[in-house]
Amino acid sequence: MSKASRKVATRNLICMNRDASRRFARNDSNSLSLWDKVKSPTGRPVGDFLMRLPTPSIVHTMKLYVMHGDNFLETKEQHHNPPESMTTPQFRGLLDRCIHCGLCLQNCPTYVVMGTEADSPRGRIQLMRAVSDRRIPMDGAFRKHLDLCLSCLSCQSACPSGVQYGKLIDTVHLELAQAHKPGLIERGVRWLGLRQFMPHLSRLRLAAKLFRLYQMVGLQKLVRAINLLPKNLKAMEAILPPLPARHIDYAIAAPAIGEKRGTVLFFYGCLQDAFLGDVNKATIHVLQRNGFEVHFPQAQTCCGAAQVHTGELDLARDLARKNIDAFLAPSPFQGEGWGEGDVPSSSQRDYSPRSEAGRGGRGEDYVAIINNAGGCGAMLKEYAHLLADDPTYAEKAQRFVEKVQDVSEFLAKNLCVPPKGEIRSRVTYSDSCHLRNAQKIVKQPRDLIKAIPGLEYIEMQSPDRCCGSAGVYNIVEVDTANQVLDTRMQDIAATRADTIVVTNTGCHLQLIYGVRKAKLNARVVHLVELLEESYQAERRDA
Repeated sequence: MSKASRKVATRNLICMNRDASRRFARNDSNSLSLWDKVKSPTGRPVGDFLMRLPTPSIVHTMKLYVMHGDNFLETKEQHHNPPESMTTPQFRGLLDRCIHCGLCLQNCPTYVVMGTEADSPRGRIQLMRAVSDRRIPMDGAFRKHLDLCLSCLSCQSACPSGVQYGKLIDTVHLELAQAHKPGLIERGVRWLGLRQFMPHLSRLRLAAKLFRLYQMVGLQKLVRAINLLPKNLKAMEAILPPLPARHIDYAIAAPAIGEKRGTVLFFYGCLQDAFLGDVNKATIHVLQRNGFEVHFPQAQTCCGAAQVHTGELDLARDLARKNIDAFLAPSPFQGEGWGEGDVPSSSQRDYSPRSEAGRGGRGEDYVAIINNAGGCGAMLKEYAHLLADDPTYAEKAQRFVEKVQDVSEFLAKNLCVPPKGEIRSRVTYSDSCHLRNAQKIVKQPRDLIKAIPGLEYIEMQSPDRCCGSAGVYNIVEVDTANQVLDTRMQDIAATRADTIVVTNTGCHLQLIYGVRKAKLNARVVHLVELLEESYQAERRDA
């Protein structure tokens, strides 16, 4: 039966049985006997179908039936074999926590823009349950609706029942990624991006220099004017920010300014350093101004988040091990995985952290491993889980995770020299989903913004709403990402802010594009850039 036919048949069923619909919506068990008298388009009692989908909403249930038809009427014994990870008691227990109350709906970006039940958290949980029950396959409509999930976890933060949606969607996304068979072009793009560029800082910096040349000679304006790029390539080009002329030399430690209060190690990332290098520069300066000496382990590499999102778990684990070795090993210059030109000279090696017990340069304990990107930080804090079954690295990973802090998390407790320079600006803050929902860091960035004199802070109506970046989502799901972004920009425009503060690389790039797309008179800056502006203003006014 075609989808259109199912829609007509289902609409007729609902119209002819309104009383049953109302009573079922009130969880009236007697209504099931009425539904048993109604036949589905295949002749099977609809009550049998309803009993298998425990939900208080008949409309919710029937929407799923409209979308997936007779697959929902299949019994467990029939054709579909779900992956083992989706049939475990643990996974089933996570599914059972959802009571289908619907309080997650308005927190879900895809539900807000699309309005379809299967693109909401509880709808996706029902789809997961149907796969786990062997009633539908993992391809087709299931893949479509689950791939459209941004994994922003706003629903998890809003859920009154404590549903751990992140664990559910991570399990499913991993299974979908591993079942996916990419074509030749996609395999080539993955090989280049995930293996040949992101783990190698020098190569990314070279790419950034070429893109800067592309911007300076006017090619970017021409490409955007003729508008001939394919959709996905156009999406990649659209988020390209103004690129820095120089990159930071990480071979030498950055000394504390004024009284030294401790030593920190800095995770400078891959895309953040190559394409938003001024954010790293501001991060280092702000840490220095607050009395911290900053060291840069030279063998560090990409955090592995993009690799996890695309199902490359073995590669992600290799990157995690390299980062753990870089930050905990006796000498971070030993080991493999550096890009060409990354190895410092021997005269510079005394400036780096040295002991496996977590000692900083010059024999001092380091205070923390600092990162400035919400997505990277969330991944770094997952290393203990990622390597839990690795007998060599499990304990090391746990020690590493205990040291990792987002820069806003660290500065909220260690702002020894508050910024005093006035900045006259109307400011709003766009939460990073991974910082807010995964790392539970919500108050600290706001407190730091409000500590700057002269600012007028305006909170958005929905500050926890995703911007549509979500790793590579804005490149692979372009249309939906743009709808989500448009909703976000409307919320930002309503604040009439001229400065948009961010705390994540993907959000930064996405909102630069969003400002241009919405034609707003506003700038996008990282939190540490705003703090550094205040420090500089104080020096000018002194």
